[in-house]
Amino acid sequence: MNLTQFQAHYEPLIQKELAELIDALSIPASLKESMHYSLQAGGKRIRPILLLAVLHELGGEHPEALKVAAAIEMIHTYSLIHDDLPSMDNDDLRRGMPTNHKVFGEAVAILAGDALITYSFGVVARLQHVSSDDKVRLIDLMSVSAGAEGMVGGQVLDIEGEEKKLTLAELEQVHRLKTGALLTYSILAGAILGKATPEEMLALSRFGEHLGLAFQIQDDILDVTGTSQELGKTAGKDESSEKSTYPSLLTLPKAKEKLDYHAAEALQAIQALGGEKGLLEELTALIVKRKN
Repeated sequence: MNLTQFQAHYEPLIQKELAELIDALSIPASLKESMHYSLQAGGKRIRPILLLAVLHELGGEHPEALKVAAAIEMIHTYSLIHDDLPSMDNDDLRRGMPTNHKVFGEAVAILAGDALITYSFGVVARLQHVSSDDKVRLIDLMSVSAGAEGMVGGQVLDIEGEEKKLTLAELEQVHRLKTGALLTYSILAGAILGKATPEEMLALSRFGEHLGLAFQIQDDILDVTGTSQELGKTAGKDESSEKSTYPSLLTLPKAKEKLDYHAAEALQAIQALGGEKGLLEELTALIVKRKN
């Protein structure tokens, strides 16, 4: 199965799982509508697909993999809702649609994000076919990746870096946390469900680190070269916010060289894995060549 076939098979299942998980909640109608709105707005579903691809490449299946994949997408979607708020990036467009706070108001948007992040932990905690030890591993790693030591910490560094010229090392630290941490978690969650060996976990961790940096470098490049219609969000936001980016620090050609370097390192990392690696190689190429 190639990546196109894999995505065609799993993306509708991810959408269905997300819808069913939210529908199962007995919550205020406005909150449920707001949560559905951002979850069903589309997107690349890179993180849940990464989890499922790692599990597939390790030769395994898991009856609750879709639930963990959906929990990760909830965390990602919560981060986008909050990232778009006036107190953060103050954006009006996300995935080609008005941002959540533009439709439901700031208060409900904030609370919808809060509901998604907290529910994601509950979804993992209530898994029926995962050992207690592995559930603790999944939840612990999720809390690190999504929290102050990961995505949230990276967001703070990103805000504090506005109107400053960061060093390349400082910029990489922002991206390792803000973008890379949850991408890496998606990979390692698939590895945990797939009963990866310690050596495979290490290789996949290195893969995730380089893939996360490649993802963010391409984001920085697209912010310069893409249009709002292509991106589904406002183009040129980094420059208008006076953020340090790979193109601004290195020039656009050098940023592309850095992108190629991290993509090559990601591919090198997974050579330590036995068996098939085709889906992970195709996902790396997709991230490097994507247009939104």
